[in-house]
Order: sequence, then structure tokens, then C-alpha cells
Amino acid sequence: MRRTIVAGNWKMNASKESVNKLILGILSGMSEVRSEVVVCAPFPYLSQVEALITHSQVKLGAQNLNTNSSGAFTGEVSANMIKDFGARHVIVGHSERRSLYGETSPLVAEKVKAALDSDLTPILCVGESLEQRESGETEIVVAEQINTVIESVGIDAFRNIIIAYEPVWAIGTGKTASPEQAQAAHLFIRDLLRKSNESIAQSTHILYGGSMNAGNAKELISCADIDGGLIGGAALKAEDFLQICRVG
Repeated sequence: MRRTIVAGNWKMNASKESVNKLILGILSGMSEVRSEVVVCAPFPYLSQVEALITHSQVKLGAQNLNTNSSGAFTGEVSANMIKDFGARHVIVGHSERRSLYGETSPLVAEKVKAALDSDLTPILCVGESLEQRESGETEIVVAEQINTVIESVGIDAFRNIIIAYEPVWAIGTGKTASPEQAQAAHLFIRDLLRKSNESIAQSTHILYGGSMNAGNAKELISCADIDGGLIGGAALKAEDFLQICRVG
């Protein structure tokens, strides 16, 4: 049985005051949570979050990384730097990184490898745009994104990779895929992995990353192949985030 994972992606939203309030609010309700909980904070706040969650069951993640371990890459952050602040997870290939910053599937695969090489768990984001969905290209797009990673790191690496399916058209728009649409996409991803390795397909966590919130989390997570969520806006409010975490 796959344990539910709920990962909060704060994106570029934080201040010292808001981080303190948010984390303390989350910690105050963790006694009722059975899910695995990860908070993915902006780089400047990793140290603050690390200190606040010490001795708690909350895990720390980052939102991006550079493929290089060190060097003349001004403004970039390596996997080892992230790990140095106690983070054990990192989001890779988020749709905003792909669409706004031109990250290609091969680059995303390189980032997955860099994370794995430093013993970080990548949260690999895959998904289609509204145009691609309406053109019937969802499976083609998602398969290309995942197969590029398989070709780079091998199927066995997925023992240490979390996948987040994010229909791009349902991020930050208030729209959400129906449970049936979300389940169908998650099942497709699991069947895609199954073509390479049955046991890995069964054990890989696949999260839903399309505007999951306190109101729809239970119905989505109850689907057979949805193992939790990558949460955006709802992760910025402690009680909303906790309600999602309690579903598992």
C-alpha cells in the first residue's frame, strides 16, 4: 500500500514573518496527520524552515536545482547546496519551469539525475497544456516527458522518484480536472511504468498537481492511482494545507 504524500509548493511566495506563521500553524495540527508531508520553500527560506521543522515529521524540499555540482553559474543552486540545508526533496520540471524558462525534457532528465546523484528525491512534474489536451495529445506529451527520464536514468531509478501529474490548464486557474480525468491520467502513467517494470509501477507515488484544495482533496485522493497531491495555493494557508494532509 502506497502511503499518501502531500507536498506544498510555495512557489515565489514567502517572507520571514509568513514562513514562521505558516510552519507553526502546520506543526500545530500535525498530530492528526498520517500522510507524509513535504514543504517546498523558496531557496532563501530553506534555513528558516529547516530550523522550524527540526524534530517534526514535516520534510523539507526545494523548488528547483542546477544540473552542475558547483562552478561559475551565478544565481544557480546545486543539489548539494539544497541538501546542506536539510532538504531531501526537490521539485523538477514544474510546468512553470518548462513554459516560462524553457526547460526541455532532456534538461529535466539531467536535473532528475543530478538530484538522484546527491541522494535527493526528485518530484518529477509532467503534464499537458489545455491546447494539447483539446488536441488529444495528453498521453503523447506525458509519455515523452517520462520516457526521456527513463532513457536518462533507467527505470530502476523510479524507486526513488515521485511523479506529479499536473494538467497545466488546471494550475492557478481555479479549474480542476474531474476525478475521472485525473484518475485516467494517473493510470496511464502507472501503465507506462508497468511496461518497463511491474513492481516499480506499483510502488511509485503519483501525485495530482492541478489545483487540489481542501474541498476536492478527499475525492481525488480516493482514486486508485492518485497517491496524494502537489499543492500550490492551498499550501500557503496552514489549515487548508492540513485538511488536505489529513485525507491520507
